[in-house]
Amino acid sequence: MSVFDVLVGQEHVVEVLERAVADPRSMTHAWLFTGPPGSGRSVAARAFAAALQCENGGCGECRDCRQTMGGTHPDVTYVSTDKVIIDIKEVRQLVTTAARSASQGRWRIVVIEDADRMVERTSNVLLKAIEEPAERTVWLLCAPSLDDVMVTIRSRCRPVSLRIPPAQAVADLLVSRDGVEPEAALAAALAAQSHIGIAKRLATNPEAAERRRAIMGVPSSIRGVADAVLVAADLVERASEEASAVGTERDAVEKANLMRTLGIEDGEKIPPQMRGQIRQLEEDQKRRATRVQRDALDRIMVDLLSFYRDVSTRQLGSDVDLVNSDFAQDIERIAAESTPEQTVRRIEAIQQARRRLDANVAPLLTVEAMAVGLRPQG
Repeated sequence: MSVFDVLVGQEHVVEVLERAVADPRSMTHAWLFTGPPGSGRSVAARAFAAALQCENGGCGECRDCRQTMGGTHPDVTYVSTDKVIIDIKEVRQLVTTAARSASQGRWRIVVIEDADRMVERTSNVLLKAIEEPAERTVWLLCAPSLDDVMVTIRSRCRPVSLRIPPAQAVADLLVSRDGVEPEAALAAALAAQSHIGIAKRLATNPEAAERRRAIMGVPSSIRGVADAVLVAADLVERASEEASAVGTERDAVEKANLMRTLGIEDGEKIPPQMRGQIRQLEEDQKRRATRVQRDALDRIMVDLLSFYRDVSTRQLGSDVDLVNSDFAQDIERIAAESTPEQTVRRIEAIQQARRRLDANVAPLLTVEAMAVGLRPQG
């Protein structure tokens, strides 16, 4: 097997990366992996890092491959953030790490999985390290698109563009890797729009499947402004609960660890000189919760977009397969009750909500405006 086997439907990318590993003339010190959510850009970066460290070009079996794919290789540093942005302090530490020679592996590799979450000031810190890299140091950056990375950064990186894999390829992976039944695997892959991680959750996690069913019921439940307001409140509450479920236990562990590091016992008063560190941790945790909530809302909106995409295909007489075939009855009914122009307006309402979320508009106001835009109009 090869570490590149995890790249589903990305044969063109595998060819480029394998050539770079095998031929030093094809190798460069900075790479930028781009692709829509679910395309596997961070997976590709990790597999490439493993292949670079492996004496056999990514065999998948040796210690270097296993450690790199598992995130424990001493010469491969991974950075991803649960917060809205990557902190400038983190990038400064990365620059320092990247300047060191590899201790065990063939390369010193730094993987930044959320390069799009660096503001300009932070990107400028990274720029010089990429312009003048240490010998045998490789930077692997990941972002949704080239436009999400500062132009001076992307101009110094070799771009690698990933695409959304075919749904059948994702379904085949779920069958072979996770033991999912073929029919359920294909339904999950279609519903997830070929996002491998989401497809796996839908196929193996009953709670995730139930959450999707609730979201797919939104178009049928909005008949007027009052319904829209209630639906919006429910969607925001769902996203907040998800953020709380993800963060509550982790926040408590992080705070306990920090208190222990500072030598503060349970119930002991925090000395004034240490309150700043506690406050900084709490602010970081708050920013992380904000991101998790926004990401949850954005996933809801992507699911709704897929529903109205299906409605549009039926209204226009297209014979393409439905993304949400398990909701075909609702899709056919709404397609019959509305016009293509109304569907376009609904899609634009959802897209506008995504843009507003990205611009930090209050979530409840954003989702309310979107839900009002989804109501039937005479």
